[in-house]
Amino acid sequence: MRFKLILLAVAMMTAPPASAQVLLAADPGRAVRTRADLERLLTEYDAALASPVYSEGVKQSIRADAQRVRDRLENGDFNVGDRVYVSIQGETNYPDTVLVEPGPMISLQPFGDFSIAGVLRSELSDHLTKELSRFIRAPVVRAQGLMRLAVLGDVGQPGFYTMPAETLLGDVLMMAGGPGGTANLEELRIERAGQPLYEEEEVQEALRAGLTLDQMNLEAGDQVFLPTRSTTNVLGSILPIIGALGTLSFLLFQIGVF
Repeated sequence: MRFKLILLAVAMMTAPPASAQVLLAADPGRAVRTRADLERLLTEYDAALASPVYSEGVKQSIRADAQRVRDRLENGDFNVGDRVYVSIQGETNYPDTVLVEPGPMISLQPFGDFSIAGVLRSELSDHLTKELSRFIRAPVVRAQGLMRLAVLGDVGQPGFYTMPAETLLGDVLMMAGGPGGTANLEELRIERAGQPLYEEEEVQEALRAGLTLDQMNLEAGDQVFLPTRSTTNVLGSILPIIGALGTLSFLLFQIGVF
């Protein structure tokens, strides 16, 4: 019985926030999610929203994640200004990386313009194969959605980076030169249009789970921000540990270990 109580105390100190648990509760699917992956994930979110287990605060976070999934299913993954990599076997008279233009659409001359409205990144190769089959017999197409993110804060080379959507979140920082010497990795966060998209705890869980940018439903223009560690940050990280140790000591005293 004493051992179980000790394990419970440790679990209470180390358990991630419920919203982060929900983020990772469902199968994240492939590195670039298919439509079936997203539909399955949405089912998991809807089940969580119907459950009495989660607080209203946690459900608010779940609703935001669910809405991002619904937006992807309805509108696809591509916005004006995005870039995609396209390779057509036997064809070399066009740039391999093309810009997404209003529509959204991409131009693959001399074949013409092709709409990619409502298309997911995982569907892009098959979609373009079907479209190009009107001009090429049995085309062999490889296409990949690229994502332009801002990596800011205490990193070696802050700025904008264009990378495949299947890039691991953990690799994004390395592409920007890695964390600086005073970086506070525990407070790494992701923002969209200046507003929090994923808070620090959720980002830490995503890093531990090895999620990709696509699996986190990120889109072009999102910002990965790594703050600098300050004296206040250090004190703030130490105080919860001291408090948790005090709680554990109290529990051990209560059950007669001391």
